Amino acid sequence: MKRIVTLLVAVLMATVVSAQSLEKASPESVGMNPKMLEEADRLIAEAAAKKDFPGAVFAVVRHGKLAHLAAFGDKQWLPEKAPVKKNTIYDLASLSKVTSTAICTMILVERGKIRLTDKVKDYLPGFKGFATEKGDTIDIRIADLLTHSSGLPAYAPVATVVEQGGANPKALLDYIKNCSRSPEPKKRFRYSCLNFITLQHVLEAVTGQTISQFAQENLFDVLGMKDTSYGPITDKKKLKRVAPTEKQPDGTILLGSVHDPLARVLNHGNSGNAGVFSTAEDLAILAAALLNGGEINGHRIMGRLTVEKMFSVPENVQHLGRTLGWDSYSSYSGNKGDLFSKSAVCHTGYTGTSIVIDPENDVAMILLTNAVHPSDSGRTGRLRSAVANLVAGAIMD
Repeated sequence: MKRIVTLLVAVLMATVVSAQSLEKASPESVGMNPKMLEEADRLIAEAAAKKDFPGAVFAVVRHGKLAHLAAFGDKQWLPEKAPVKKNTIYDLASLSKVTSTAICTMILVERGKIRLTDKVKDYLPGFKGFATEKGDTIDIRIADLLTHSSGLPAYAPVATVVEQGGANPKALLDYIKNCSRSPEPKKRFRYSCLNFITLQHVLEAVTGQTISQFAQENLFDVLGMKDTSYGPITDKKKLKRVAPTEKQPDGTILLGSVHDPLARVLNHGNSGNAGVFSTAEDLAILAAALLNGGEINGHRIMGRLTVEKMFSVPENVQHLGRTLGWDSYSSYSGNKGDLFSKSAVCHTGYTGTSIVIDPENDVAMILLTNAVHPSDSGRTGRLRSAVANLVAGAIMD
């Protein structure tokens, strides 16, 4: 009987977590000007009407509350038109790097499983360092991967990897272990999907779990992000809410399968660089937790000092402008706009997704689109920056 009661309590607790959502509040109640947010809505709606992208969902978080949530335009144009809803699920693309891989890596650091200064080769035997002209080798370390300063190439040629080893994760890892590195670590910022795929394999070597399993158990489920998971999405009810991405050469349209070729073709959705699907409201929960030192509504994913470290640019790469996973002031930080504080961090995803978190002003904004639908010709760059300025300008206290 006692065992049955224990099981029932566990089920009830799991249900409570899975149903978690942020408290909704008016902009005024959290010190924001609603007219500025309405202007942001107008810009997004205008861009959708001009077909810069099919549609979008826009969310603003302040003081741990959801101050704004709005949907615009269409979820899809093909195979038939359908409207966006506030709970539309998007392929986050490279937002997966910060909403999963970077956080999971920092969780392992916090738990004493890895260190930022550890050599990658200690976890992945055969992983090459940088060979100097003198014949010495400079090792690539965990922090180099997080700050995109490892010297690894930006991407990998899918066809070449498949030809050399097949369409599988091992073939991709073997390619990464041996591909050229330049320049030496910490010298230059080069945004690279290979950095985060390498982190994925480090995590998997340490935990014995796939990154999708670890993130689900230690991050998404803990925070009650009920619509967040790695693809492919097979649940028919959820699939109806997913915004499709690009039309493929065979005429099919990607739906519930990750858009990024490395993640889809070689890593089969379980990838460090892409693969997470989520909603604006789920990401609002995550943003609120990070703004609150790693905890929201009694559910903690990491400690305050760990969050602060993750959001800080390491001293030895100050010239690069990248924190441990996030962008601070590199050439890729345009979606922050011009007005957020120096402590603000951000990231974007190729499909048309973006997030900005400003700890100093306790505010975050999320803008999700599927700009690659149906032909990878959407535009979001200028809009992201303009909306960021309106959100920053809306702060009154």
